[in-house]
Amino acid sequence: MRIALTGANGRIGRALRPGLLQQDPCLRVSDREGTGTDADPAEELLLGNITAPAFVDRLLDGVDALIHLAATSNEQAFPLILENNHLGLYQIYEGARRHGLRRVIYASSNHAFGLHPVGPRLRLDAPYAADCFYGLSKIWGESLGQMYWEKHGIETVALRIGSFFDCPPRNARELSTWLGREDLEELIRCALRAPDVGFAPVWGISANSRAYYDFQEPNRIGYLPRQNAEDWAATALAQPATADPVAERYQGGRFVTQSYTPEATRPGRGR
Repeated sequence: MRIALTGANGRIGRALRPGLLQQDPCLRVSDREGTGTDADPAEELLLGNITAPAFVDRLLDGVDALIHLAATSNEQAFPLILENNHLGLYQIYEGARRHGLRRVIYASSNHAFGLHPVGPRLRLDAPYAADCFYGLSKIWGESLGQMYWEKHGIETVALRIGSFFDCPPRNARELSTWLGREDLEELIRCALRAPDVGFAPVWGISANSRAYYDFQEPNRIGYLPRQNAEDWAATALAQPATADPVAERYQGGRFVTQSYTPEATRPGRGR
């Protein structure tokens, strides 16, 4: 299987590349110019912008599956999110259609659901509840992937990634959202190898005792995480709390508090 990877110099990209080389000894990796990306001698490195169709054509030529990590991550200025997470993803899927790509593995996000309150565990068909423009772009990305499956037969595995920093959970929220490195590698392995997935959303976290999501519900790629953030609970809970009741109330944590209008000052309130 020929594999391409975007966002090669990001946290997840750097963590995945050694293992992916074992599955594809001619792994093609890409990132923007100026990212400082270094390639393994076995990797084929392409530098360019995914919003350019010609670059996307080079990236996807002869490829069976794409792991698409490139995006504006976290909440940034909306025009930047629009360019990279909307226009860039559109160009990726149009390139996939031109080249007959079999499968896109798309890095979605827990922030597509961040305005759900902490408490009940979400199932895969839970309604979207974005906590910011970044999270909203991930909802759009999942919908785009589903449309390209229904209209063009391009499969998408939408990985709703929690918190990956290649380290133990650092605070109370990450006891719910943490994704360990071993589980990340297993998640990608399942996303590449599972047959006939169509459009398949998957919670991209470890088997955390405090997870916001229902892991009793099976997913279409057979992902079964084994790590558990609870192993580091004592250290994580020793960190200072956010002291923000909004962040504590919602699954998205501090993302919810950005540009948040307190209820008492919203239009029509207090009259």
